[in-house]
Amino acid sequence: MLQRKIGLFGGFSVGKTSLIQCYVHKKFKATYSTTIGVKIYKKQLTINEVDLELMIWDLTGVEDFSQLSASHLRGLSAYIVVIDGTRQNSFKLGLALHEHLKTELGERAAVFALNKFDLQSQWMLSREHIRALVELGYPVIETSAKLNQGIDEMFLGLARQLAAAPLEV
Repeated sequence: MLQRKIGLFGGFSVGKTSLIQCYVHKKFKATYSTTIGVKIYKKQLTINEVDLELMIWDLTGVEDFSQLSASHLRGLSAYIVVIDGTRQNSFKLGLALHEHLKTELGERAAVFALNKFDLQSQWMLSREHIRALVELGYPVIETSAKLNQGIDEMFLGLARQLAAAPLEV
């Protein structure tokens, strides 16, 4: 069985824990406690006859990169940058996190999750914001843990990429 580490990165309260809970446990809670440090979840699946165990790291929200330790990044096979569509500052932070991760890790499978799609009428992101993300060449997926929207697609897309590249990173 291949084990792969996936990290979820973003600011505080963008919905990282909700997305993971929805994917791993198929449940949504309206309230969560703030993640302190890191919580690790595991999910086993088979993709194209390849058995995978995803170790999904739910990292505390970051506002600056000094909060990311080497152990958070070590062995990371893929990452998801979570952006809260209702908060424009999470877009800027998400872009900066992505650039930081690319610099530190090199090229990795990655996804941008535009979260809280259930609140789309309150979104602060314009078409230009979304176009800028798409132009970076990574998948951009609209997600909502509350509606269970886009979450399986997001994680399965990363899992397919990881199963197709069986060499350790």
